[in-house]
Amino acid sequence: MSIPVQGPPSGRRQGLDLVPVTAEKGTKKEYTSDQEVRWCPGCGDYAILAAVQSFLPELGLKRENIVCISGIGCAARFPYYLNTYGMHSIHGRAPAIATGLATSRPDLSVWVMGGDGDFMSIGGNHLIHALRRNVNLKLLMFNNRIYGLTKGQYSPTSEVGKVTKSTPAGSVDTPFNPVSLALGAEATFVARTIDSDRKHLTSVLRAATEHRGAAFVEILQNCNIFNDGAFDLLKNPETRDTAVVRLEHGAPVRFGNDGEKGVRMTERGALEVVDVAEVGEDALLVHDVKHEEPALAFMLSRLGNVDDGVTPIGVFRAVDRPAYDDQVREQLEDAVRTAGPGDLAALLASGDTWTTN
Repeated sequence: MSIPVQGPPSGRRQGLDLVPVTAEKGTKKEYTSDQEVRWCPGCGDYAILAAVQSFLPELGLKRENIVCISGIGCAARFPYYLNTYGMHSIHGRAPAIATGLATSRPDLSVWVMGGDGDFMSIGGNHLIHALRRNVNLKLLMFNNRIYGLTKGQYSPTSEVGKVTKSTPAGSVDTPFNPVSLALGAEATFVARTIDSDRKHLTSVLRAATEHRGAAFVEILQNCNIFNDGAFDLLKNPETRDTAVVRLEHGAPVRFGNDGEKGVRMTERGALEVVDVAEVGEDALLVHDVKHEEPALAFMLSRLGNVDDGVTPIGVFRAVDRPAYDDQVREQLEDAVRTAGPGDLAALLASGDTWTTN
């Protein structure tokens, strides 16, 4: 069972900070709760859960220094299945709750799990502000392009023309591209991966944990009940090599069965897919996650989509910028140094006060 968030601090104090206490690397079993996993058989969430349970021990942190916060939806059941601190919070509000926790408890590694509805719809405003503030959070968005918990309505990432219970004539909404949205919100770390690719998923999670600040990871996840096969083009052995572009920092952007395809910048400042044999490898775009401006990463995010063209996966951007919670704590430390410890009772009784009968 998830340990409640209200547990005691586990860390050594350094100024106003609680520094996380490291521990010997544990095992997947230690991070697996005693709760029965209740997702539909075959759901992509099982693969993500197994990857996270296996990965968390690599952090070398005590379990009480790790917190998983979720909103509402199928993905939001995650805290029940991790033997760490956890909170199953309010629909769309997980990033806001996690912001308060990360700011007040620097000894914690705070993870936020949610679906495309939870993050992109009711929680969209909270998400973009957590990203622009660069709060030290790891935000994992499970994107199955459907509302699974409420039984199959279209979501903010569903494709145009999607026929569902709430769009019987087909959706006319232009869907969000989550990676583009995160980059537009000035996120300092943005990545995309696939639920069934355990090796790639784990490598992206590792990169996210090494990043100080807001790390947004879109995980393409299959809902085999209400939207089965949404990502078959990216998973089928016969099509995945020509449909998936695996981004690697410092390497030319190439893909295909034998790396015969590539991506280059046109004279008009756009990206295009080319045959490497025709243009040569030197003409290809070299991926740079550290590029200060997000423009190139944004263009890569618009290169294609899961239904047509190609889909880039991997880390799009990873740049350094001061984290929101670190800056807030620095302000508090400055205030204590200049004015001394505060008196809450005196503050509440100061200024305009009155007495009522």
